[in-house]
Amino acid sequence: MGRNGGLNGPCGRKAHRESRADPNCMPNSNPAIADTASVDRPVPAGVNAAAFGSDVIADAIRALDIPYIALNPGASYRGLHDSLVNYLGNEQPQMLLCLHEESAVAIAHGYAKVTGKAMAAAVHSNVGLMHATMSIFNAWCDRMPMLIIGATGPNDAAKRRPWIEWIHTARDQGALVRGYTKWDDQPGSPVAARESVLRAAWIANTAPCGPTYVNLDVELQEAKLTEPVAAIDTKRYMPTVKSAADADAIKVAAALLRAAKNPVILAGRVSRDVNAWKTRIVLAERLGARVVTDLKVAAAFPTDHPLHAGAPGVISLSPEAADTIRKADVILSLDWLDIAGTFKNIGSTIAAKVVQVSVDHRLHNGWSMDYQGLPPVDVMIDCEPDVAVPALLEALGPANAKALPATQREFPKLSGSKVTVDHMADALHRATGDRPTTLTHVSLSWNGASWPLRHPLDYLGSDGGGGVGGGPGISVGAALALKGSGRLVVAVCGDGDFLMGVTSLWTAVHYHIPLLIVVANNRSFFNDELHQERVARMRSRPVENRWIGQRISEPNIDLAGIARAQGAQGFGPVESIDDLAAVFEKAIAAVEAGAVAVVDVRVEPGYAGTTAQGATGKSE
Repeated sequence: MGRNGGLNGPCGRKAHRESRADPNCMPNSNPAIADTASVDRPVPAGVNAAAFGSDVIADAIRALDIPYIALNPGASYRGLHDSLVNYLGNEQPQMLLCLHEESAVAIAHGYAKVTGKAMAAAVHSNVGLMHATMSIFNAWCDRMPMLIIGATGPNDAAKRRPWIEWIHTARDQGALVRGYTKWDDQPGSPVAARESVLRAAWIANTAPCGPTYVNLDVELQEAKLTEPVAAIDTKRYMPTVKSAADADAIKVAAALLRAAKNPVILAGRVSRDVNAWKTRIVLAERLGARVVTDLKVAAAFPTDHPLHAGAPGVISLSPEAADTIRKADVILSLDWLDIAGTFKNIGSTIAAKVVQVSVDHRLHNGWSMDYQGLPPVDVMIDCEPDVAVPALLEALGPANAKALPATQREFPKLSGSKVTVDHMADALHRATGDRPTTLTHVSLSWNGASWPLRHPLDYLGSDGGGGVGGGPGISVGAALALKGSGRLVVAVCGDGDFLMGVTSLWTAVHYHIPLLIVVANNRSFFNDELHQERVARMRSRPVENRWIGQRISEPNIDLAGIARAQGAQGFGPVESIDDLAAVFEKAIAAVEAGAVAVVDVRVEPGYAGTTAQGATGKSE
């Protein structure tokens, strides 16, 4: 069991665009950009009927309308691999070869961030699953759907090859990820495997979403069918599940909001749907409610709207946002990521009535603490925010929207001669101009005031679980989903994040997935420098030593060179403010011509609003 070595959601290949039309997507304006579907076309095998267990499983995956399966190959699922290539013709799903399982799962994660639908990923046996665990945890914390296919050596010990199939077989392989997947299974027959795949996809795509795992015995895959497997109508086994807002809870919440003098909306985990985005704006304007957003999750409200309070942050709330929450008399949480932690961080007892709209509680378990602190809630609306907001508007009844505050959004004032993240963001924003642009990822050092978000696809949120290394792979998956949409796809990664996930760029280059990655290269695991400084101050020890075991220097790493080694175009290092505009212009031109481009920007260490406390997560 050893190893060697356009979007099909809203805007994908033509065959899928016709059935998944999205009026917000535009056709690719550059015909020179190669089609991902043209890559790795197999010699026709002339196989028209399922003959092996893995053929039945492949049929089940195709029935899910999953366009891609990202994978790093392994002998544990060689039967399924053959079925995907020689039975399905490497189409629907098309394989995306990855150089690491973390990248494979991260790509599926990024795809789901755009489409809201599960893509597939395959991992090799227990060792591949162990590689993939961090990326699976990221997707779990981010509440993103995903179908993960795994495999194991023969359950029958008498059929295992000596050594390799013993060390790659586990008694309960799903236990490795059971704490941070919604469901897992190890089916015992082709028919059971088909049911398992359908169930896994159904559960993954049902809110609250998350990854699921199906483990396939190698013997099950490779065994010849003794009789034909009867066809089924797969849609009947995956019924649509829609949440509904409780009418009484909506009525109570609407009364509180109608009477509120200082209502506040905490806009958290919501969909990428444009109509839902517009409806949230209508609700805020109807109430005159201030709105707070968070860069740990995707764009939920226009950040330059007069009702938006302060700039969204990655690490903490802005002073304006914190003060707005303190003064609130009614707070409407639209699946806000951490209500209890937000209240704790602003250092004040919250007297406001709290209306919580979320289904996240259905997913909480005893293994992971990602559910955060238990918040005070006065009215609980057990449904998705996109369902509750129109219901609240209807319950509020007709009224003139309240006058908007005459506020002027303040952006960072740039000074100094050294390149900071604010300088980099300003130059990048100017270089993108009027192009529709998606930020797939930003570094911990990102200042939310530097880039206004005006569309649900303008920003896709963080990696979810704070696992460094996810940024590049997530961005490749998002760029795949946005290919052909007319949007410029940009990721801003810290140097640590980039170095851990850089091999995912090879997949982007190989499958013609245009993407721009800008590396905010502070040559350090800088967040941990802040943590070491904090500890040194608490213990009255030299803060000057905080850099030891943190700095990535002597030698400095040639990040552009590493990008070129993956087949991407590398630019930099850029060390002068005056050079930023010209380099970004060249890099954007390369991406618009179909390339993957990486710009290494040597920035001064520092975070927006940083104190010596630092962030709670791992560093970049």
